[in-house]
Parts: sequence; C-alpha cells; structure tokens
Amino acid sequence: MDQLDFTILRLLQEDGRMTISELSKRVALSRPSVAERLLRLQERGVITGFRAQIPPSAVGRSIQLIIQISELKAAPIEFEKRIAADEAILECHRVTGTVSYVMKAAVSGMEALTQLVERLMPYGNVNTSVILSSPVINRMVLPQQQK
Repeated sequence: MDQLDFTILRLLQEDGRMTISELSKRVALSRPSVAERLLRLQERGVITGFRAQIPPSAVGRSIQLIIQISELKAAPIEFEKRIAADEAILECHRVTGTVSYVMKAAVSGMEALTQLVERLMPYGNVNTSVILSSPVINRMVLPQQQK
C-alpha cells in the first residue's frame, strides 16, 4: 500500500458513502484508477465491507455492557456458536489471561440484561460492567507509520 491507498482508506472511514467520483477528486486520480485501487484493497482483505453505523440506543437498546466469561464450562466452539446466535451480543473476543471471553452487548433494559446474564451463566462465571460512556468508539484504522 502506498500513500494514495492510505488517503483513500482515511476518506472512506470518514464517509463510507463517498462516491468514486468524489474520491477521485479528493485524491487527484482518475475514477478508473480509484475503482481499481478499491477493488485491490477489497481483494486483499484491507476493506472487508461497507455498512451503516447505528447507535444501539437509536433502536431501543439503551443499556450497553461489557461481559467477561471466566472458567468456561463448555467447549469453546459450543460457546462461540451460542454467542453467535444471541442478538444481544455485539462483539465477542476470545482473550488470554484469567478471563476466557470479553463481549460487548446491548439490551433494552434491566429485564433484558437479567435474561442475558441467565442465558450465559451455564457457560461459566459471568461478570458484567454497564458502560457509562464511550470516549473512543469506531476509531479510524490506518497502517502505523514507520519511524
């Protein structure tokens, strides 16, 4: 990747709906050249998709939380299948250390939170933390510059 690719990635992360024509103007490159660069970035797995970002609170999920599962009581593959099927779970990460999994979830209220915890309890020790605020979310991701 070169500096033009970095610029295209930055622009698309600022505005994922930016057209190829607008990208072309912003990077001073022809539309076919920009389209080719986008295709290469997608083929290489640098760009994996385009989607709308929707705050959970905008669709009635006003409580967001971090969940830690330790002392897993099931095979990881079984647990991961269960988690993948639970729409309350927004992210799930298998991690090192005393905790096996760290997840981010969003629920509509305390009753939904209670139900989620009860669904998870058979799989291990559940520790929840309600998110009070998120000073950094959806940070732009670019390659680190070599020093």
